[in-house]
Amino acid sequence: MGIISSIGDSVGLNRNALKSGKCGISTLGLFPSKYSGELPCGEIKTSTESLCEKFQENREGITRTSLLARHAFEEAINDAGWDKSFITSPETAFVNATTVGGMCLTDELYRDANAATNGSLYLSSYDCGSVALYLQKKFRIGGIINTINTACSSSANAIMFGARLIKSGRAKRVIAGGVDSLSKFTLNGFHALHILSPEICRPFDLQRKGLNLGEGAAFLLLEKEEDIHDRKVFAEITGYGNTNDSFHPSSLSAEGNGPYLAMREALNVSQLKPADIDFINAHGTGTENNDAAESKAMIRLFEKQPAFASTKSNIGHTLGAAGGVEAVYSILGLLHQEAYANLHFENAIEGAGLVPVTQNMPMPINHIMSNSFGFGGNCTSLIFSKA
Repeated sequence: MGIISSIGDSVGLNRNALKSGKCGISTLGLFPSKYSGELPCGEIKTSTESLCEKFQENREGITRTSLLARHAFEEAINDAGWDKSFITSPETAFVNATTVGGMCLTDELYRDANAATNGSLYLSSYDCGSVALYLQKKFRIGGIINTINTACSSSANAIMFGARLIKSGRAKRVIAGGVDSLSKFTLNGFHALHILSPEICRPFDLQRKGLNLGEGAAFLLLEKEEDIHDRKVFAEITGYGNTNDSFHPSSLSAEGNGPYLAMREALNVSQLKPADIDFINAHGTGTENNDAAESKAMIRLFEKQPAFASTKSNIGHTLGAAGGVEAVYSILGLLHQEAYANLHFENAIEGAGLVPVTQNMPMPINHIMSNSFGFGGNCTSLIFSKA
């Protein structure tokens, strides 16, 4: 696994931060925005210039999104001990997820367009697939390459798609996950929807006021059990489900139909019962609609509510990276048998009455569910189990 977020630039640092209850949401310090000092975000306090220096990238057009992805990608590869032949093999697929992509350089592209030049260095970076193409070229990835953009469920879908590539025989191993950086396009867009909180977000709290945007990247390496040999194993992906709420472009139905069906399908694939789920890493954005709908869906599916929490209270909503980042967090909880707290919670939502885990604690976990629900009603649930 590999990860970078506002609470750490490695898997180990992220786990330590989660255990200590660290919140990486703060006022903007590096990202240029008129909302600096006004809207809190989960900003990674490493400058784009520092990332360029680290990777010896000095060309214009390279995006922060691609650099964050490379950071997490390299950690995952090094963590697994894969040699070059594994990466360049035609049997190794790479599935990336992103919603921002090169949109973090919209101003630069717009400037060049207005200057009436013969093209722009930022044009190729703007494509949604630019991150995957950048990493494919740098590491000579030999197999299937794909980019998924289903809003906030993107990298959960990348992991699901990677597992299905292996099961169908189209790949022997898969690097799957996602990345997003802060951008004016998304910050201004979410602000226009009136769902950004002026305070640090409070998932599942009665007084929640909205979400905080964040940035990050995370990748997992997937292989068939029989191909693992002596390599270390963190977890097994046993279930996944993707459905569509089919209700509204940016809201979930009051009954939480999409989340309910996604969780139910993940259970069906895993052949587990609702009572087998020990913990849920909830989507939990902190918006009025999402938390109420997800609560309703959990109440519908589980006769006895499993322990649950939202780690977006630590890092904000990393959009297309959220499913990958939270898959890493889920696997860390499973691996170390510990639950990470839902920060900033005080009072339960009226009518639901669900109370998330509010203190970090040891907990026996055999099966953990991770939820990711996106705009357009695209809802995905993953289940990770002890290997």
